[in-house]
Amino acid sequence: MALRAGSKPRLPARFRAQALGRLCHRLLSPALVAVLVAACVAASLHGWRNGQPVPLPDAPSERIACASYTPFRKPGETPFDKHAHVPRERIEADLEVLSQRFECVRTYSVSQGLAEVPAVAERLGMKVLLGIWIGRDPAENEREVALGLRVANAHPATVRAVIVGNEVLLRRELPPERLRAYIERVRGATHLPVTYADVWEFWLRHQQLSDAVSFVTIHILPYWEDDPVDIDRAVDHVRRVYEQVREVFAGKEVLIGEIGWPSKGRSRRGAVPSRVNEARFIREFLSFATTFGVPYNVIEAVDQPWKRRLEGTVGGHWGLYDAELRPKFPLQGPVTEDPTWMKGVYAGIGLAVAFALAPLAGARRPGLRGLLILALAGYATGTALAAQIRHMAASNRDAFEWALSATFTALAVFTAFLSAWALARWADGRGRQPPLVPASLLELQRLPRSMADWLGLLRFVWLFAAATVALLLTFDARYRDFPLSLFGAPGLGFLLLALAGAGDPRAWRPVEQEERLLAGWLAVSAPLIVAFERIANTSAVLWGALSLALAAAVLVPHVAARRRSGTPDPGEHQGTQ
Repeated sequence: MALRAGSKPRLPARFRAQALGRLCHRLLSPALVAVLVAACVAASLHGWRNGQPVPLPDAPSERIACASYTPFRKPGETPFDKHAHVPRERIEADLEVLSQRFECVRTYSVSQGLAEVPAVAERLGMKVLLGIWIGRDPAENEREVALGLRVANAHPATVRAVIVGNEVLLRRELPPERLRAYIERVRGATHLPVTYADVWEFWLRHQQLSDAVSFVTIHILPYWEDDPVDIDRAVDHVRRVYEQVREVFAGKEVLIGEIGWPSKGRSRRGAVPSRVNEARFIREFLSFATTFGVPYNVIEAVDQPWKRRLEGTVGGHWGLYDAELRPKFPLQGPVTEDPTWMKGVYAGIGLAVAFALAPLAGARRPGLRGLLILALAGYATGTALAAQIRHMAASNRDAFEWALSATFTALAVFTAFLSAWALARWADGRGRQPPLVPASLLELQRLPRSMADWLGLLRFVWLFAAATVALLLTFDARYRDFPLSLFGAPGLGFLLLALAGAGDPRAWRPVEQEERLLAGWLAVSAPLIVAFERIANTSAVLWGALSLALAAAVLVPHVAARRRSGTPDPGEHQGTQ
C-alpha cells in the first residue's frame, strides 16, 4: 500500500497486538507473582494470629452456677427422633464430668430418658431447673406435664424450679391463654417455684403472663438479636436488657435462663463466633453476674450437633464443652483460637511441593518462574484446604453433606492446580495466551480433552455454584455460612487467568450467555449481601470481593472482546473450541 506524503509507516494490526502482548507479559508476570506471594503471606499471618494466646480477663471462679444440658451429643442423635431414649448410664457419665464445673443443670424436657436427670444430679450434689416441654400436640403436652410433675415432686430438694414451656410464644405454637393454663396447672400441683422461659422481647410483649409464674425467666443472646451485638458491647447489652426487664416486672425475680456465645459458625454483622469470643463473653458475663447478684443459666453445657439442622453450623457450637466432653477453654488465663494452626502451614507446604513436582513428569517442564508460581499457588491452596477441612468437620451433618463437600473440595484443589499450571506456562513465555476457554457446559459437545477444555468447564461449574450460594445468601441467609475456604482458590485462579489474558487482545473472546448471566448475578448480589450483612461482617465483605472476582473473570474479557475491532487472526484459538 502506498504511503501518503508526510505519513509514518504503521505496523500491521497483528504485529501491534503481539508487541502489546509481550509488553503486558513483562509487566503482568511479576504482578502475578506478587499477588500469589501476598495470598500466601495473608494466609500464614491469619493462621499464626489464630495460634497466639489471647489475654482475657479471668472469671471470678472456675465454678458456674447453671448450664443447659441435653444429652444428644453423639453423631446421629437428635431429640426429634421420637423413639430416642437416653440411658441413665449416659446421663451419669455426662453429669460426672459436668459436676466438676457446674452447680446446676437446666433441662428442657422429661421425655426420652431425661426424667432420670434429677436423681443423678441429687447423687452428685447438683441442682436442676426442670423443664417441661410444651408444644402444639395436646396429647404429648399432657404426657409431659404428668411425668414432669411426678419427677419434680419426687425430688423437691434437688429441683430448684419447674420451667413450663420454652420459647412457645416465639415459635407461635400456642396462644398465651393456652400456655397460661399449662403454667397454672403445674403451679397448682407442686410447691416448687414455676416459671416460663422465652426471649426477653416476648416477655415484654406478653406481660400478662407474669402473674401466672413464680418468677420471670428471660433469654438474652446478643448474637441472635434482630440487631446483632458485637463482642465489645455484648455484656453491656445484657446489663441494659436485664435492668429494663426488672423495671417492667418490678417485684418479680428475673432469671436469665439462656445466656451465651457461639464458638463456630457464620458471623452476623459484627457478632463473630469464635473460641476466644465465647471465652471472653462467658468470663465478662460471670464477672457481671457475680458483682450484681444476677441469677443465670448458661447455654449450654455441651455442644449439640443436632441443632445444626435448625440453626446452621452455629447452632451446634454453643457449649462450654465440645461433643466429646472436653472443655473448650479455661476460665482463667489466656485462650488460643486455634491450637492446631500449624496444620495449615503443613498442608500449604505439602501442596506447594505437589503442585511444583506434578508438571515435571510431563514433556513440558516449567521454568524457574513457572515453578515459583506453582509452589506459591500450592501453598495458598493448601492453607485453604486445611481451613475447608476444619469447616467441614464443624458444619457437615450427615454422609450426604460429607460426600458433597468432599467432592467440591477435591474439585477446588484440581481447579487451583490447572489454573496455576496454565499461569506458570504463560509466565514462562510458553503460552502467551492463557488457555482459558469461555465454554458453556451446554455448548461442550465432547468430554474435556485439553487443559483449555477443563478450565472452561470448571469455570462454568464454579460460576454456577457461586451463583447458587449467592442466591441463598441474598434471600435465605440467616443460618448459612460464607464458604470462603472452598471458593477462594478457584476464584483467585480464574481472576488471575483473566487478567493475564487481558494483556493480549488476541485472547479476548465473547463469553457464552449462560456464563454472562451467572457472572452478572454475582456482580449484582455482592453489594446486596454486604448491604444486608453490613460492612462490619468481614466474611460478607470477603464473599462480596470473591463474587466480584469471579464475575470479573468472565465479564472483563467479554466486554473487551465486544469492544475489540477487526477480525481475529486466522488460526487464533485453534484447539480451544
